[in-house]
Amino acid sequence: MKTNFTLILLLFTSLIFAQNTISGKVTDQKGKPVPGANVYIDGTYDGATSSETGDFSFETTATGNQVLVISFLLYDTFKKEIDVTNYKDQTVKLRENVNALDAVVITAGTLESGDKARVSVLKPLDIVTTAGSAGNIIAALQTLPGTQTVGEDGRLFVRGGEASETQTFVDGLRVAQPYGATTNNLPTRSRFSPFLFSGIAFSTGGYSAEYGEALSSVLLLNTQDEPDQNKTDISLMTVGLGIGNTQKWKKSSFSINTSYVNLAPYQAVIPQNVDWNNPYQSLGGEAVYRYHFERGIFKLYAAFDAEKFDLNQKNVNFVNPIRTDLNNNNFYFNGSYKGDFGTGWQITSGVSYGYSNNKIKYDINDVDSNENAAQLKLKLRKNISNYFKLSFGADYFITKYNENFNDNISIKASNGYDSNIAAFYTEGDILFSKKLALKVGFRLSNNSLLDETNIAPRASMAYKVSKSSQFSFAYGDFSQTPVVDYIKYSKYHQFESEKARHYILNYQFTKPGQTFRAEAYYKDYSNLVQYDTKDIQYNSVFNNNGSGYAKGLDLFWRDSNLYKNLEYWISYSYIDSERQYKNFPTMATPNFIANHSLSIVTKYFITDWKSQIGFTNSFSSGRPYNDPNQTQFMNGKTKSYNSLSFNWAYLLTTQKILYFSVSNVLGAQNVFGYDYAKLPDPSGVYQRQAVVPTADRFFFVGFFWTISDNKNENQLKNL
Repeated sequence: MKTNFTLILLLFTSLIFAQNTISGKVTDQKGKPVPGANVYIDGTYDGATSSETGDFSFETTATGNQVLVISFLLYDTFKKEIDVTNYKDQTVKLRENVNALDAVVITAGTLESGDKARVSVLKPLDIVTTAGSAGNIIAALQTLPGTQTVGEDGRLFVRGGEASETQTFVDGLRVAQPYGATTNNLPTRSRFSPFLFSGIAFSTGGYSAEYGEALSSVLLLNTQDEPDQNKTDISLMTVGLGIGNTQKWKKSSFSINTSYVNLAPYQAVIPQNVDWNNPYQSLGGEAVYRYHFERGIFKLYAAFDAEKFDLNQKNVNFVNPIRTDLNNNNFYFNGSYKGDFGTGWQITSGVSYGYSNNKIKYDINDVDSNENAAQLKLKLRKNISNYFKLSFGADYFITKYNENFNDNISIKASNGYDSNIAAFYTEGDILFSKKLALKVGFRLSNNSLLDETNIAPRASMAYKVSKSSQFSFAYGDFSQTPVVDYIKYSKYHQFESEKARHYILNYQFTKPGQTFRAEAYYKDYSNLVQYDTKDIQYNSVFNNNGSGYAKGLDLFWRDSNLYKNLEYWISYSYIDSERQYKNFPTMATPNFIANHSLSIVTKYFITDWKSQIGFTNSFSSGRPYNDPNQTQFMNGKTKSYNSLSFNWAYLLTTQKILYFSVSNVLGAQNVFGYDYAKLPDPSGVYQRQAVVPTADRFFFVGFFWTISDNKNENQLKNL
């Protein structure tokens, strides 16, 4: 009896602690073995590691249905409920983790800088250490492919598009007045100091459905999320002075920069091609407040500047120079919040407001204009899985513009418009694998002023051909309200949106210290505004029958491996573009387009001299102009443009820097075009005058001092 009881007990024990064998093989999606994968039953210590051939086998005391887990670096974790008694000789295919650092990223049409950029062609400090940029964001961007150097204007011209076809956004919110005050053939600058921005995304085309009202390009400026420490920056310059301060607390921080600019000392030393009554002066400042919540960040950004100048300009149509006295006041504000909520949801919301007032005395005429522009924005993003992300949102643009004209003799006129644009957009990011990605979406907008609704599809994709290189393609439809010079006469005329369609093919190669990009594109313009008079005026006959195209090739190479402490990049652009718009009688290349552009930028740090020196050489072929003395339209061509710039930053101490820069070192006599008389002289010849820079060179000397907690911070990255 005792023996039988013992046998029964042993049988019962063996049943309880029976060992089940789990076996199989781990491979990737192509069937190649994955060695070293961790394989185990969830909630137990039973498991094994896959062999060199991907095989695994282990025993477990677990019974019934259990969760098998297989994980390995660079692959998504595999989880599946199995019956442990029957799971033998099974093959598990792991999917690559599409969020890995070497995963494909769509790059067609996009040039990025900043710490968060997956693929950067510029660094944050490049915006201000580039020789010839003089701290101007736009001037630094003009060394990149796809841009045109239009020296008499100073704004951003991209791939055959006028400057008005590029929109600027700060923290995702539009800036209606991104440039400073200017007048005829006098270049302007970006209103924004680079000091407060941590990253830039410059899209030369094919951009996301999130952004609208831009035919050619968008420039996205992102303010810093978190300063590193408390500090004060002091700047003493030949053109003015500036001071900035940053305070950092546990959850919040505040940064402010103010500056005063007066070009009188510079103009007294350097011969000018313009007769200044009062030199250019400006007083401005920017401030950012940040507050970090548990799952998001709130930012408040504000900028103000007041500018004025008074000058006399020669005009081929008048015996005496024409006086222009201009005063401009500008204010911009935005508040934004970005954060996570729920499971996999992200929200981005904000509001912006911009105000600009110009008071201009042009000869005997008085022009007083003001613009109020606002935007409301809401965007939601949901990470459905590692392979699919859905975003959708809406924005609302409000613009009110008014202009009063008085010739102080007989004419008084008031023109303007009120515009409201409501838009909805949605976009999906599909990651098929680490090698293949697709983004597809559309933007639907309604314009109350134009009484029209537009739908604009957008799509882009990228395929990674090797660890270091990939191809991208982008397509998109884009629409934009005609510029203010036209639609301020909306009470007399009905306008339609101007339109463009982009096709972009991109190849990019990147590895540490090196980047190469090649991009071919085609843009098809339609619905461009035309008018029938020599100058734009209220009684011009307008239509939207204009058209055009732009096609070309952009090349970019950046390298920091050639020689220690040396960085350089080379940009080349070829463009072929024609339009029939404005008062063009036929298809022709506009006067701001040069067929060939080349920029070479170098930066070298000399340790023994405690110095950083830089050179920038910008070249472009001649630009077309119209000579009314000839029968063929736009038949003239200027000589080639060339400018060599130099800068030198010397570290007096760790936190004190002496900085020197000069543009157009060789003194090239550049000509941007020609202005012709409206009427011929008695001999029947239309006289002309050359459009040239206000000065042949620009010199700048500055002293920059940083006072910080760690006593190591300086402004070298901001020069």
